[in-house]
Amino acid sequence: MYGSATMIVLSIGNGVNGFMLDPSIGEFILTEPNIRIKPRGKIYSINEGYEQFWDAATSEYVQSKKRPKTGKPYGARYIGSMVADVHRTLVYGGIFMYPGTTEAPKGKLRMLYESIPMAYIVEQAGGLAVTGTKNILDIVPKSIHERCPVFMGSKDDVQDVIDLYKKHGL
Repeated sequence: MYGSATMIVLSIGNGVNGFMLDPSIGEFILTEPNIRIKPRGKIYSINEGYEQFWDAATSEYVQSKKRPKTGKPYGARYIGSMVADVHRTLVYGGIFMYPGTTEAPKGKLRMLYESIPMAYIVEQAGGLAVTGTKNILDIVPKSIHERCPVFMGSKDDVQDVIDLYKKHGL
């Protein structure tokens, strides 16, 4: 991630670590060892401009976070950059969503170079990453630009989405 600082978040199959660039020596320094995503967060991240095109499970989930029956509502944060939105989800917990819509039933994020790499990082940090009905890491892509819906982040938040997909028979 590039910004006021440059960071690499990396997993080689045994957890997730964050390395910050130290420009004075030109090296990346381990600054965030063993990143773990919280089981439940307080933030949801989705482009609400597409709400009219969502399926019933996604609509119900977002409404449950905006207007919960008990407790405080989740905060809505959406940068529009998957890397930045997922990074925030890793750090603070919660859920990042890019669902399928009536206009794009398979979603817009590409599996091979967007969904699967981020799902790997999220799951290595203790979270979940699903399409709503399937674990993203269980999908075998059939083409280089194949797309899939995405719900990833804190285990309990993503499980809520899975439960709603089951409830709605999707």
